[in-house]
Order: sequence, then structure tokens, then C-alpha cells
Amino acid sequence: MELYEIGDEDTSLNQLLELLKSKDENFIESLNESIDLDLCTPNEIEYLTKISAIIDYSLQLIELKVPDWLRDDRLEFDKPYFHSKRISDFDKFKLQFSSPAPFRARNVYFDLNGLIRV
Repeated sequence: MELYEIGDEDTSLNQLLELLKSKDENFIESLNESIDLDLCTPNEIEYLTKISAIIDYSLQLIELKVPDWLRDDRLEFDKPYFHSKRISDFDKFKLQFSSPAPFRARNVYFDLNGLIRV
């Protein structure tokens, strides 16, 4: 909820990536608390859909269990969502086939190079 309440999505995503990169124990532990998606607003579901792909992917990379709620069917888009607004149709097509499963499963596409933290 704290990340959602930041207000600026890009800032929120950057903060999320920092928490995941640093393997923040409190944050990672908090992911094990189930979220009642029935209580979420449409905007919150949209936000959770975007970050669930990043979290799922990141947890797999560091070989941690992915909480079940992150893979709820409600956290998927009907149409592809591309985070980058300046992307060609060819790059969109390429992302749909080259993105890891956590992104494809949710129909959420990020340039993975943009998710890397230095």
C-alpha cells in the first residue's frame, strides 16, 4: 500500500526495484501476507498487476517462493500493457515473445534493461 500511495508510478516502481534488489527482509516478508483482491479498487488491481509481474520475476531470480496471491488470475490484463510509452510496434511484438513468463502470464511488458539496478 505504501508503494501505491507514492502517487507517481515511476517513482513507486523504482522504489519497488530497490527493495527487491537489496532483498529487503521486511518487504519480502510482507509479501507473504495475503491480499484480499476483492477489497481492491480497479486502480489498485491495475497497479498490483504491474508490480506482481516484477515481484514474481524478481523472487524467482533470487530463488524465493512466490506467494500464491501474486499469481491470482485477476492480476492479468486482457490487452497487452507496455510500460514504455515510446516503443515501436516491432519492439512491442518482440517483447511479447522475449519476456519471461511472469510478464507474459499477466500481459505486462517492461524493457528488462530498464528494471536493472546498478
